[in-house]
Amino acid sequence: MEILVCVKQVPDDSVEISLDPKTGAPALDGVTPVVNAFDTYALEMAKRYIEDNGGNVTVATIGDDDATAALRTCLAVGAGKAFLIKDASFAGSDTTAKAYILSKAVAKIEEINGAKFDIVFCGKEATDFSKGMVGVQLASELGVGVATDVIAVDPAEGGVTVKQETETGYNVIEMTTPCVVTIQKPDYDPRYPTIKTKMAARKATINEVTAADLAV
Repeated sequence: MEILVCVKQVPDDSVEISLDPKTGAPALDGVTPVVNAFDTYALEMAKRYIEDNGGNVTVATIGDDDATAALRTCLAVGAGKAFLIKDASFAGSDTTAKAYILSKAVAKIEEINGAKFDIVFCGKEATDFSKGMVGVQLASELGVGVATDVIAVDPAEGGVTVKQETETGYNVIEMTTPCVVTIQKPDYDPRYPTIKTKMAARKATINEVTAADLAV
């Protein structure tokens, strides 16, 4: 099973953030960027899946050089490869543009890896804007099925079975692969990196793809 986990680096939501009195924008100076919380759940679920069933986990993010910190954090907790989708033209992209960029990046990363992705994992939403649309729009761009608010993924003949959390309970959905799933908080927490894995992640290669690579 080949899995791609899309992650986003966001301001640490455990820190109280005030508004800049001059601009009215969030005052983020001094706030440490971290991997979006729901993306950490997505990565942990993907990692547990391949530990039980075999396969590989790749992580990718759209961002500038600062976003390599998020990718190295992901490598330190079990991702096998990391890709930075980097271009000045991507700055300020809305959810529709991000989904389009990611769809092109999926194809490029598959080409580089020499293998198609079976599942793309996304956090259900980002903690900085909480729109929750990128995963759904990405599935549309890729032309594959999508399940949202997923708390478990298990292998099934011809694909996977996912458990979806709803306001009234749960749905169990059988999906063919390839597909996209957006991850809600499961009943476990993400693992922590060790000193050894942190050191290895610092030395690991971060692959870069640009707008020219993606022809966008």
